[in-house]
Amino acid sequence: MRYRHLAAASLLALPLVAFAQTAPAPAPAPAAPPAPADVPLIARTQATVPQPVLGPVDQALRVTPATNAKGGKIHMLPATLETTQWGWFDNAQPPVLTVKSGDSIALETMMHAHNQVVPGTTIEQIKKTRTDYPGRGPHSLTGPIFIDGAEPGDVLKVTLNKIVPRSYATNFNVPGMFGEFPKEFPDGQVKYFYLDLVKMETEFLPGVFIPVKPFPGTLGVARAEPGRYSSVPPGKYAGNLDINEFTEGASIYIPVFVKGALLWTGDSHAGQGNGEINLTAMESAFRELNVTVEVIKGQKLEWPRIETKTHWITIGYDRDLNIAYDLLQKETVKYLVETKKAPDEAAATKLMVTNWDCRISEVVNVVKGTYCMTAKTAGKPVAKLPTAETATAFVTVGTDADLNKAMDTASMAMINLLVEKKGLTRLDSYGLVSAAGDCRVGPPAGATKTVVCQTPKSLWRTKTASK
Repeated sequence: MRYRHLAAASLLALPLVAFAQTAPAPAPAPAAPPAPADVPLIARTQATVPQPVLGPVDQALRVTPATNAKGGKIHMLPATLETTQWGWFDNAQPPVLTVKSGDSIALETMMHAHNQVVPGTTIEQIKKTRTDYPGRGPHSLTGPIFIDGAEPGDVLKVTLNKIVPRSYATNFNVPGMFGEFPKEFPDGQVKYFYLDLVKMETEFLPGVFIPVKPFPGTLGVARAEPGRYSSVPPGKYAGNLDINEFTEGASIYIPVFVKGALLWTGDSHAGQGNGEINLTAMESAFRELNVTVEVIKGQKLEWPRIETKTHWITIGYDRDLNIAYDLLQKETVKYLVETKKAPDEAAATKLMVTNWDCRISEVVNVVKGTYCMTAKTAGKPVAKLPTAETATAFVTVGTDADLNKAMDTASMAMINLLVEKKGLTRLDSYGLVSAAGDCRVGPPAGATKTVVCQTPKSLWRTKTASK
C-alpha cells in the first residue's frame, strides 16, 4: 500500500516516535441470545482465565533437515504477533530468525494492520486503523531476519523461489485520504475478491478479470539511521518499492547498511498496476514466500537492482517524480557502463534512449517510484508508446514539463475514459486502474515529459467466455 498525500505532519516526520504494537481494542460484541437449555454455558470464571505464557521459541525447531540446491538450510518462519511488526521498522529491533548466506526461508505474511483487513472489514474500520494510529504504515512486516556475515558495504541478494498467496485479496481507497487523488475522491470503497490460483486470475468486477501475478510489495533491509521509521517510504534499503516485475524467480540486490542486514517483508500483493493510483494494489497475504539469501562481498551498489530471467531493472525514487526520473536515468546509465554494455556515459545514454522501456511503479508512497527494464540479450526493438487507443488497449496521454502533472493528467484521463466507455463507477474505475493499469514514462525529449497510461481490453470478458 502506498501514500502520496498525508493528512498530518506527523505522518511525514521521520523517524517516528515510539508507539505500541498492540492492535486496537475490538468493538463491544452485541449481547448474545440466551443459550438453549441443553447447551452448557462456559462459566464466566473459565472464560476469563488468562492464557498461559509459552515463553521464547526454540529457533532450532524452525530449521528443517532439507537442503536447497546450494546446500543451505531451509528455515520456517510463521507470521505471528511475535514475528511481525505493524507499520514500522527499527534497526535496533531484535531479529526473529538468524540464517546464513545461502540459506532459504519459507515465511508467511499477514494482511494489513496485523491481519485486521480481511474480508468483512468495512472501509470505515480500515480508515480507523490509519487515523487511530498515525505515524505508522499499514503493512504487517515479517522479520527482521539476521543474515550471518552481512556487513555494511556488502550487497544482499534475495531470490524469490516460490510465492503462494492466500485465497483472497482486497483493493480500497481511504475516503478523502492518501492515493493520487484524495480530494477528487472524498468517498471510500473497499472490495474483496477470490483469487483463483488454478487459473491465476480474479474477477475484480462482474465480467472484469485481472491476472494474478503475486509479488512482495515490500521487501528490504534495515536503514542505517537509528530509530523507528514508517514502513511507507521506500529508499536505498529497498522496502516499499511496489515493482510488479519482482515476481517468482526474480532476485533483488540491496545495499547493506547494518550488521546482519535485517531483512523484512510484507505488503504482499496478488497483482498491481503500474502507478497504483488509488493507494492499493490487490492486497493479500502469502501462505508461503520462499526466498534464498546470499551475501555478496566486494560489490558496490548505491541503489537496489532487480534481476529477472530476461531483464535487469534499475530504479529511481524521490518525493518529486521529476527527480526520481533523473535518478532513474543516472542509475540506468551507470548500470550500462558497469556491465560493459556501453563503453562510456555518452554511449550508455544513447543505448538507454534507444531501448527505453520505463514505467512508473507508484505515486502514493510519499516517495514516488520509476523503473527501467533493460533486456539481458539483444532482441526485437522495444515498441514505442502509443498515443491513441489501440486494438488491444485503452490509452490516455499526459504531457507537461512537470512529470507529476503529466502523470496526474494521464491517470485521471484513464479513470474518466473507463467511466465513459465501459460504464464503470468512478470509484470502480479508480480501483481498476490502480490494480491493472499500466502507466509508463516516455524517453527524454527536451523539456516536455510524457506519461502514457494503458488498460488492457482483454480484462473485459463474459463469464461464459472464460470457461
